[in-house]
Amino acid sequence: MRLKGRVALIAGGAGSMGSAVARLFAQEGAAVCVADRDEDRAQETARKIAEAGGRAMAVALDVCDAQAWDEAVIATEKAYGRLDLMVNLSGSNVRVGFEEQTEAMWRSIIDVNLTACFIGIKSVVPAMRRAGRGAILLVGSLASIRQGAGSPAYGVSKAGLVALTRSAAAAHAGDNIRCVLVSPGHVDTNFIRGDAEYSPNSWETSIDNPENYEGRRRATPLGRLCEPEDIAKTFLFAASDEASMITGSMITVDGGAGL
Repeated sequence: MRLKGRVALIAGGAGSMGSAVARLFAQEGAAVCVADRDEDRAQETARKIAEAGGRAMAVALDVCDAQAWDEAVIATEKAYGRLDLMVNLSGSNVRVGFEEQTEAMWRSIIDVNLTACFIGIKSVVPAMRRAGRGAILLVGSLASIRQGAGSPAYGVSKAGLVALTRSAAAAHAGDNIRCVLVSPGHVDTNFIRGDAEYSPNSWETSIDNPENYEGRRRATPLGRLCEPEDIAKTFLFAASDEASMITGSMITVDGGAGL
């Protein structure tokens, strides 16, 4: 029960990694607000947590909308009386080369992956001040470590999160609020399997394609793709008192893929 008495707002909480984080946080004693643009899936995630004996609610959240963030914070505090933790697992990518990436793609990806994190931080900090403590946890990527020739907006957004994490950590340490970036490697999720507006995939990019799956597996020295639960365990550590002196840092969970 490492999060007993804590309250967490989990943006992107209906996705593969987000739902894994929400379930694990609830198992460890936290009350969780599952926030996602897909409210039906958020409600389903919250329902399953409640059926397992945890405390959970769900709200609709467009992470690019400051008012929606404020409403999610208000709803969480109203339901549970406080807010100690925010995890932002929302993300977007269009897997095309530099020349093929349009300005519209660039702006959309930067908005979801980077600007939305800034907006979310601004929204949750007052609630964390009221609680007397807080941890803001963001999701990076191998692209936070190195850049490739394709998907330039994605790489820039994830590298930018390194700076945003450090800036937020420095700005809010005096409020007893920490900020940590967790950067996964190749994770078996719907983000790289499915075909969605925020993360379009075709047979050429999806890991449903065995060649793509095997390519990512070979790129991971420990011999397998990460699972959402691997990432959730790291977020749990970062949220817990065990990480009470970790702020402004990035924790990489990639099976060695960034080596």
